[in-house]
Amino acid sequence: MTSYKHAIVDGTKIFYREAGPKDSPTILLLHGFPTSSHMFRNLIPALAEHYHVPVMPFPGFVPTVPNHYHLVAPDLPGFGFSDAPDRKLFRYTFENLSKAINRFAETIGLSRYAIYVFDYGAPVGLRLALAHPERITAIISQNGNAYEEGLSQGWNPIQKYWKEPTPGNRAALRDFLTPEATKSQYLYGVQEETLVAPEAYALDSALLARPGNDEIQLDLFLDYASNVALYPKFQEYFRTKQPPLLALWGKNDPFFLPPGAEAFKRDNPSAEVHFYDTGHFALETHTQEIASAIQDFLRRKITRQPSAKK
Repeated sequence: MTSYKHAIVDGTKIFYREAGPKDSPTILLLHGFPTSSHMFRNLIPALAEHYHVPVMPFPGFVPTVPNHYHLVAPDLPGFGFSDAPDRKLFRYTFENLSKAINRFAETIGLSRYAIYVFDYGAPVGLRLALAHPERITAIISQNGNAYEEGLSQGWNPIQKYWKEPTPGNRAALRDFLTPEATKSQYLYGVQEETLVAPEAYALDSALLARPGNDEIQLDLFLDYASNVALYPKFQEYFRTKQPPLLALWGKNDPFFLPPGAEAFKRDNPSAEVHFYDTGHFALETHTQEIASAIQDFLRRKITRQPSAKK
């Protein structure tokens, strides 16, 4: 069962979801904008305890062998149920978010783990990999971009703000923070909208509407340029370290395009890429398919490695 906990990191409460045996390989799940660890609510139980059938030694023998993982899914500072420190005390940059999650992982005793990165979770998680490559057992990128060819035209208004950080260009990005925009992120490119739980985008919208949260999100829109500037270093990491890498992509994502997924194989030829006929929030419609792909991948890549728990 999933537990709902919090850790205090430099005076900030970090909320997180946890499930699975702590002596099993750990997967650190990192969410994106505008959501929280809530996006992993269905994936966590699917990975925390799973049974597969090995080769049968004789006809009629059907054993089940447990294949557990330890799942940890924090809410980034300013998101979900984690604290949102005052902008005068905490500068909302992706570097600072990454440092906070690194300290969070250390605080709860994680020393080795795979990372599942989605959207904003990609630059946060990949910064962890650059800083501590010895800790990363594998990378699962679900619409988590690291290549310029993966950026769609949907980024044009934000890129304009990077080039000209004027009050007018900042104000124009408030359209991304409306309930309508959040709902659209969940439904765009989805073949069967009835599979998307309405409480998912309703919760995100409610948390975005908290006093002061709009300015936090606008700060992060501006700082996303620092992630694009780091793409060459992320790509060098893929080339030199060759981490086990699985890309799982909603191919109809309006923000991160399929070429961004295919590009992983350019720097890491052993990377595995899967596309799904859905949008940005692929877990809303394809949890079982994605969970099965992850189980197969990790069983081959990291199950035999030492525990990720200190």
